[in-house]
This record gives sequence, C-alpha cells and structure tokens, in this order.
Amino acid sequence: MPSNTTVSSPSAVPQHEGSPYSYVPTLYVAIVFIVLFSISTLAQAAQSIYYRMKWLIPTACFCGALEVAGWLGRLWSHFSPDLDSPFQLQICATIIAPTPLLAANFVIFGTIIQRLGTSYSRLSPKWYTILFCTCDVVSLVVQGFGGGLAATAIPNGRDPRVGGNVMLGGIVFQLLTITVYSLCATEFFIRYFKKRPVRLDTGDVTRGTFDRYLKYMSLALAFNTTCLFIRAVYRTIELSDGWTGRIISTQVYFNVLDGAMIILAIYTLNFAHPGVLLAGKPLLKSSSNA
Repeated sequence: MPSNTTVSSPSAVPQHEGSPYSYVPTLYVAIVFIVLFSISTLAQAAQSIYYRMKWLIPTACFCGALEVAGWLGRLWSHFSPDLDSPFQLQICATIIAPTPLLAANFVIFGTIIQRLGTSYSRLSPKWYTILFCTCDVVSLVVQGFGGGLAATAIPNGRDPRVGGNVMLGGIVFQLLTITVYSLCATEFFIRYFKKRPVRLDTGDVTRGTFDRYLKYMSLALAFNTTCLFIRAVYRTIELSDGWTGRIISTQVYFNVLDGAMIILAIYTLNFAHPGVLLAGKPLLKSSSNA
C-alpha cells in the first residue's frame, strides 16, 4: 500500500503531502518544548505570587500557557498529521503567545524609568506602559483574528492567504512596536549615562542610582527584547513567503527562530526576575547639573 510519507535520509524530517505543515512535527521536539514551557509557566506563577507581582500572571504566565497549548497541538499533529484541529490550535496559540510577554517588558521598563529618573525619558512611565501595552493589545487582536481566519479557511477549502495577510499585518505592527520601544529605551539610557535629561524645567534633576540589580534587570530586558525581535522578524518573513513557501514548510526554522527564542525570552524573566532585581525603593538623588 503506497504511503504519502517519504524520508530522504535517516536524519531528515518526514515530509507528508496531506499535512497542512508539509511535514510531520517531530515527537521529541514537541515534548521538549512542552516540558520547558510548562516548567517556566509554573515557576512564573509561583514567583508572581511570592513576590506579589500579579501582573506577571496575565503577561508572562499567559504567554507560557499559550505556548504549551500550541506545542500540544504540534504533538497532536505528530500522531494525526492530516487532522486540521491541532494545526488550527498551534497556529492561533503560537502566533499570539509572545504578545503578552512583550507587555511584561513594557511594564518592567516603566519601573526602570521610575528608578533611574523620569527626566531622562520623553514619556512618563505611566504613558510608556499605556502606549506600548495598547499597541500590544492591538497586535494581539489582529494576529488572533488573522490566525482564526487562516485556521478555519484550510479545513473549509478556502484560501488561507486572507487570514495570513491579517496575521502578517499584526506581526509587522508588533515588529514596529518593538523597534520604537527599543529606540526609546536606547535613548533613555544614553541620556541617563550622559546626564542629558529631556526636560530642564528646573535646575534640579532627580537621578536614580544604577546599581547592580538594575544593571542585571536592564541587560535581561535587552536580551529578552532581542529574542522577541528575532522571532517577530522570522514570523514576518515566514508569512510573507506564503503558506506553501520554503520557510513555513521547514520545521527547523520554526523550532529555532520561534520556539527557542520564546524559551530564551521567558526563562530570562525566570532567572532575572523583577521581584528580585526591582525589589525595594529607588535610591534617588538630586543634582543641579543632572
């Protein structure tokens, strides 16, 4: 009896003509990611309760839970590669999962601004959080809507490109948001270290101390954001290449540039937790020359 599954070499990923992935998701890869995301999510939940940072539950924990759901969909697809339901699950879950984690970055950066001095920032910490989190929500809604359109189009014999284009728009908007946020953060730190505040309304500027805890938190935030940026670039290229393109049909790209990037990003906040590094009150001092 002929089979639709072919393997070009012992180390190659099985290709499957009937699978919406154009390949069969590898079993051990899915299991590894499910375990890693589950551990991080449970740890994030415990840390958020212990350090009384409940805002990490709808951000970092929600990201981890969505990733677990998405990779469970890929695990399911390993056993049922022709089934549409697990494919739909992983599309919707993995496309929107990093968005709430990015929101956590915005909140953390707002706290860093408060600690080091709001005079070096173009916006207040409150407005940074409101502005970028609003952009994050818009991106989440657009990506989720596009993912839903694409996921339901395939089993119903409709063209998934409409949903894919909507998803692409959401990803591009997220990529733009990350870029603007990174530029604002870079400007803030440059102004802080060069002692060049944005506002000089008075001769007295409040300046926080950049201690080792804030240093570790800032470096962790930069690394976390870089991982999310790489993932957004990958997703942009992937969706631009189309549903039958080489990028979306190559499993290793997804594993490394999506799954691994989010693993690195979410574990960064586990090990460099704001509950530890941002604990206590800011050490502020006044300087007439900034």
